[in-house]
Amino acid sequence: MSLDITQADSSFTDWSSLLALLHEAFKYMDGRIDPPSSLHRLTTNTISLKAQRESLFLAKYSGELVGCVFAAPQAGSLYVGKLAVHPDHQRKGIGRCLMDVVERYAISQGVKVLELNSRIELTENHNTFKSMGYVVTAEHSHEGYDRPTFISMRKELAK
Repeated sequence: MSLDITQADSSFTDWSSLLALLHEAFKYMDGRIDPPSSLHRLTTNTISLKAQRESLFLAKYSGELVGCVFAAPQAGSLYVGKLAVHPDHQRKGIGRCLMDVVERYAISQGVKVLELNSRIELTENHNTFKSMGYVVTAEHSHEGYDRPTFISMRKELAK
């Protein structure tokens, strides 16, 4: 039994399994974050389009899809989003492995900064990202909110 992390290519077509994984992994946020996750607006079509614009990395454990992360190029950085690990496989280091792969990918592309956003309410995620070397750079509000609803974090990559 082994963990394999690969960058998805055009041969990946199991969008329904990927969307189901994201819903399972993000379920704990329902009723906890406000506004609700943008995940609820994703469909198999929109997620496949997202994967065409961004780099998608898939984690499989003994052939089973157990995790993913997207990486989108931005001016001067790579934005990391939709990091997800199925609840049955959490706390096994899979999320960190996915983040390590994204970091190596960024370095191979000449990118020196990784950025991500995390909801204000998810302080355990903030702490996890801080332990990986990310620092909080700003607080932001979703449209229509008069309080911060998410933070931005970034990590400077080794030269």
